[in-house]
Amino acid sequence: MENAGELDQEACYRAVLTRDARFDGRFFGCVKTTGIYCRPVCPARTPKRENMVFVVSAAAAEEAGFRACLRCRPETAPDMGAWRGTSNTVSRALALIEAGALDEGDVDRLAGRLGVGERHLRRLFRQHLGAAPVSVAQTRRVLLAKALIHQTDLSMAQVALASGFGSVRRFNETFQALYGRPPSALRRRGERVHEGGVRLSLSFRPPYDWDAMFEALTARGDAVEGRRWSRVLTRDVDGTDGAVTVEPAEAGRVAVCVEADDLKALPGVLARVRRVFDLSADPDAIGRDLAVDPALRPLIAARPGLRLPGDWIVPDQVRDDKGEHAPSDRLDDETLAVRAERWRPWRAYGALHLALAGISGTDLMENDDAKRAA
Repeated sequence: MENAGELDQEACYRAVLTRDARFDGRFFGCVKTTGIYCRPVCPARTPKRENMVFVVSAAAAEEAGFRACLRCRPETAPDMGAWRGTSNTVSRALALIEAGALDEGDVDRLAGRLGVGERHLRRLFRQHLGAAPVSVAQTRRVLLAKALIHQTDLSMAQVALASGFGSVRRFNETFQALYGRPPSALRRRGERVHEGGVRLSLSFRPPYDWDAMFEALTARGDAVEGRRWSRVLTRDVDGTDGAVTVEPAEAGRVAVCVEADDLKALPGVLARVRRVFDLSADPDAIGRDLAVDPALRPLIAARPGLRLPGDWIVPDQVRDDKGEHAPSDRLDDETLAVRAERWRPWRAYGALHLALAGISGTDLMENDDAKRAA
């Protein structure tokens, strides 16, 4: 279900009927009779099959004229991490768009950063996401704004700034066009849950091995107290002064608090949080592909929620060439190179499982030699 042109409409409908959480964020159901699009896990009564069409992204739904369901709130669906492994260019572009690349720049500039032509980038987006890059960026702004409206006490002007809209007028016009009401009408009483900073919960696909993640972050010198990670924000690196903290929340969610002098920096900060904590990882896809290797199968079964800690700061030469994205295929143990070709695009996850189990590339080679000799 990763390719917009390969969605099995009947399989999607079966997933909606059972509210199968495994498909949350992988596709969205558009209801022709209401003009609303929903997550597969929406608690509302399932429409008739003939009244539904399924698309691979929220952007495709909104580009087709559907508006987000106010009940299941598509902005809370897990991130589309499945793009890592299908189209590297698309996943790099998505990470840059999430960080605000199209809030001030255009598609031609984005394509140049990725080293591809503008027409080719548009074609890839249409193929894999069913929508144009500008539509994806617009949906990102709208869904981030909805999350801020529901989860914070920011004013509407602050929400517009923090979600990447160029002006309050554009913000209001967009919401009026999508929802037939001003953005302030979407804020329900009792949903403003905090004072001070911007507090959001970001979603991920469980399971998640938090102990391993915090051990790795502590080992490399990050600021970790118990199960809370923090970092000081600086204007040179982050576009604002302030601080950010991250800690586990309820199942499938992580709590983020951002104190920032300039709210325009919020999308970039959240994109870096996703990268550091590898929130876009798809454990099902990783486990399925890596478990083909008999050496990895028991390790993955024992620790299915391992994530790769990403860097907060990506060197310019890496950022310009590959975009700001979570690590997906790095390999440090060269003795694994030949065997790890079978693990693509999840080589680094395979290497991490081996490292935590105390198994080196040399150990694997010796074990293979012993089996052949026997």
